[in-house]
Amino acid sequence: MKHIVTVQDVVTAFADWMEPTSAELDAIEQESPVILAEVDLLDAQIKAMDRPVNEVDGRRIRRARNRVLAARRDLVNRTAGAMLPGGAA
Repeated sequence: MKHIVTVQDVVTAFADWMEPTSAELDAIEQESPVILAEVDLLDAQIKAMDRPVNEVDGRRIRRARNRVLAARRDLVNRTAGAMLPGGAA
């Protein structure tokens, strides 16, 4: 009879020393509005997939797309302001 043995490193994908750093968690938190807006856009697109797009679906997709663009704009503005040292040129 053969014994099936698992390799511990493969089973536990992340060891204690492989946890995300504080900087990585902060980056994820900053990007979360963009991620949530993209999920909303995908939801709107999925709802419109199985039937012809009507006016309400088109409006829903357009608004979700605008929320994604606004969230991306806000993220870029936040990160650009955080990365610039000093004051005005």
